[in-house]
Amino acid sequence: MTNIAVTTWSLEQTAPTDLLPAAAPEGDVRIVRSEVPSPEFSRFLYASVGGDIRWTDRLGWSYARWQEHLERPGVETWVALDRGTPAGYVELTPGDDGVVEIEYFGLIPAFRGRRIGGHLLSYGTARAWDLAERWPGLAATKRVWLHTCSKDGEHAMDNYQRRGFRLFDTKVEEEAVVATPGPWPGAFPA
Repeated sequence: MTNIAVTTWSLEQTAPTDLLPAAAPEGDVRIVRSEVPSPEFSRFLYASVGGDIRWTDRLGWSYARWQEHLERPGVETWVALDRGTPAGYVELTPGDDGVVEIEYFGLIPAFRGRRIGGHLLSYGTARAWDLAERWPGLAATKRVWLHTCSKDGEHAMDNYQRRGFRLFDTKVEEEAVVATPGPWPGAFPA
């Protein structure tokens, strides 16, 4: 099996004022919270957004594992809709002591390059900062962080930095090359 070097960058904001919002795109683009925990919908978003960039860590999750994750207090999925069609999403996962991770973020390939990503990231980051307002019992957010890697889209790092995220860690690890899973088998060439 062939390996490749994958660089992972971790970025953070440490105050709500760090957020530098992007302008909203033209047209009928809305962002809504998926309030009903739905393993089917969350897996659809995960596979559709990450299928061409080799997101594989959750593909083996059982229905019960998805449900358990989605029902954790404070886990939220915010979905960008372009004229009612899911275009991408951001998933927030609270940690300890007011730390919120933007665990997943991205757009379905057909919606990339249309200025939706910056707007979705801005909106999702703002929701990370006010997460405790919707979840009594969670500590107020003190830090929002995320990671991106060299397998992600070519504009990912620039988008994060333009939204005010600062780099705090870089790691390089060898990973096995895996076939591009796509949202369903055979969706993308290997």
